[in-house]
Amino acid sequence: MTLLITGGAGFIGSNFIPYFLKAHQHVNIVNIDKLTYAGALSNLREVSDDKRYTFVKGDICDRHLLEALFKVHDFKGVIHFAAESHVDNSIDKPDAFIKTNVFGTFTLLDVAKMYWMQAPHVFKKGYEQCRFHHISTDEVYGSLGNTGLFTEETAYAPNSPYSASKASSDFIVRSYYHTYGMPVVTTNCSNNYGPKQHDEKLIPTVIRKALLGDPIPVYGDGKNIRDWLYVMDHCKGIDLAFYKGKGGETYNIGGKNERDNLYIVNTICDILDEIMPKEASYKEQISFVKDRPGHDFRYAIDASKIEEELGWKADEHFETGIRKTVEWYVEKYTT
Repeated sequence: MTLLITGGAGFIGSNFIPYFLKAHQHVNIVNIDKLTYAGALSNLREVSDDKRYTFVKGDICDRHLLEALFKVHDFKGVIHFAAESHVDNSIDKPDAFIKTNVFGTFTLLDVAKMYWMQAPHVFKKGYEQCRFHHISTDEVYGSLGNTGLFTEETAYAPNSPYSASKASSDFIVRSYYHTYGMPVVTTNCSNNYGPKQHDEKLIPTVIRKALLGDPIPVYGDGKNIRDWLYVMDHCKGIDLAFYKGKGGETYNIGGKNERDNLYIVNTICDILDEIMPKEASYKEQISFVKDRPGHDFRYAIDASKIEEELGWKADEHFETGIRKTVEWYVEKYTT
């Protein structure tokens, strides 16, 4: 069986592809990635020579390319990571987010539907077991107060152009299930962290700035809270949902690791003080900066549905995952 993975050179996709190839020896993967700022082929060095892996540089908005790839490779599944995902960038340049996240998802979904199905709710022979897995985010739910958790039933209330574009793509996927019977499943995850994340994200930024001796920027008062999910735990959840998830369903994947940003920064500094000590603590480099517009206060996911129905559980808690993460980035930034 051959699967199409979109955006596989990005953070989560480049962790997922090596994991998935190892876990499923019968699967071939074609990875299409536009290689924007967020994607790098260096993230996939360990599979570059794997005969079951093929890379295609391309845009998911390019319908003719997608149709040609389906024809050549006869995909029986799609796992859709590709997205513009950096909130700050969405504030400055929202049009790119609407194009890729909304129109790109629609194009990919529609090409798959046309290839797998002959009419609404009627599959072509041999394509009855196909699956389209859409990767989304907890940011579509908006912001929480001091209590409560996002569930699959939480009403959408996106607050940034990024989260609005992802909410739109979620609804398009949902509509194709209800209108056409497309075999879709959606997962909404909390904040991922781990190896291969883009340098501009919070945790790599803190580590890089600390090692350079630069000010470590913290938005506002640092009290914004996120539920942190180690990237390999997310990959295992995607695997389960792709193979075992019920068609048309949404599964929230969260780490049960609520931490505020200041705690994240202090924890990273503590680890660096231990493994890369210098005269003064790295904490002295912490610098509070103006908060970004529309900055959601708190995200937290209730992952009980995927735990109870599919048997998923997070293997890492934040303190074990962040140490692995810091050690990986220290090696990256110092060698």
